[in-house]
Amino acid sequence: MERVLGIGGYFVRSPDPAALSAWYRDCLGLDLDDNGLWRQAPGETVFAAFDADTDYFGARAQQTMLNFRVADLAAMLAQLRTLGAAVADETQDLDGVGRFGWVTDPDGNRVELWQPA
Repeated sequence: MERVLGIGGYFVRSPDPAALSAWYRDCLGLDLDDNGLWRQAPGETVFAAFDADTDYFGARAQQTMLNFRVADLAAMLAQLRTLGAAVADETQDLDGVGRFGWVTDPDGNRVELWQPA
């Protein structure tokens, strides 16, 4: 059986794509080239389906949620707060999995940040 090799891209609609791309660059440090190519650090990627009525993604209209791996969740959340980003107050710790926090991008998309265990 032929299998996929990994995530090849994540595409999001935006009323202002340039501004949204700049937010991800300036707030989360995504080093994108002119074509949007980002060479990420090797690591695990989770693929998980959630119940249709979950509130985990934030707004019910949001059908998917992007999750970024981070080295230091506390430092990333502090950086985002300093930059004026909408950071959730709560964090979550799961034994053997890691720590989680959330930020909402300027278009209202909830983004998860994960510091693996």
